[in-house]
Formats: sequence, structure tokens, C-alpha cells
Amino acid sequence: MPIYEFRCGNCARVSSFFLRSISAALEPSWEPSCDHCHSTDMQRRMSSFTMGKTTQSVHGQYPSSASAGMDYYSDPRNIGRHVEESFRQYGMDLPPSVRETIDAAREGDLPKGVD
Repeated sequence: MPIYEFRCGNCARVSSFFLRSISAALEPSWEPSCDHCHSTDMQRRMSSFTMGKTTQSVHGQYPSSASAGMDYYSDPRNIGRHVEESFRQYGMDLPPSVRETIDAAREGDLPKGVD
């Protein structure tokens, strides 16, 4: 189900148009109009997209407790390793509250509810 996005030449805002099927082509007589100012001065833009992951591909990214050693995940110094790497991979800053929780866990102060 494709979503087509257009940028308005009048107000520069983006409007999205949903089609029920990928095989449903845009009709030649169809002219998009801005959802915000109703202008027809619209330019199609490249839409963002997502790629799905299978459970197997997600699990393949992380070591199992057997390959990492049985006590790997119970060591407080390793808590947050994956979180830090994920934020780094996506170029995002770790929120201060998460940083404090990870640092405290590495010092031996585990979050409430974690034994």
C-alpha cells in the first residue's frame, strides 16, 4: 500500500496520498492538492521507507548466552552494552537518564527489580 508524498510549492509543507494497492497507478488526470493551503503547485518527493526484519535476523545480531559465557549477562559491567552500541550505530545521543542507569549498574547498583 504505497503512500506518495508531495511538497507544496506554495507553503512548502508535505502532503501524503495513500493508495490501496501498489498496482493502482496514479491516474493521469489526478492532480494532487496541498492538504494545508489547497494549492495544486505540488512536486513529488522521495518518500522514506522501512525494511522489515525476521526474528532470525534479529537474533543473529546478538550473541547467545552460551557463546558469550553463562555469566556474561549477569555481569553488571555488561549491562547497557547493546543499548550504547545501538545509539552509536544510529548516530543518536544516549539520554542522560539512561547513561546514569547504565553507569550505576556497572558500579554494581542494579535497577529496581533486577536481581
